[in-house]
Amino acid sequence: MMVKSTDFFLEILHPDVSKGNAVKLLAKELGIPREEVMAIGDNGNDVSMLEFAGCGVAMGNAIDDVKAVADVVTKSNNEAGVAHVLHELVLGK
Repeated sequence: MMVKSTDFFLEILHPDVSKGNAVKLLAKELGIPREEVMAIGDNGNDVSMLEFAGCGVAMGNAIDDVKAVADVVTKSNNEAGVAHVLHELVLGK
């Protein structure tokens, strides 16, 4: 599998290696149901992780492929998007 994570960086990975598979394995090991997993990403190598998560969050500055699979789009990284979505969805404020 090849993923272009920036304009000048190409990642070449074994087909079974992905953030999605890593989060899936970690959740299983910790006994956390998929529905309780939140993943936040902005680039192509985050797609499988967002697809696995019960709540997939794309940053406002994410590429379109990430936004397309996300359940929620938050503010950009320059606007504290992670803090914003955690405050809103986790703390319910």
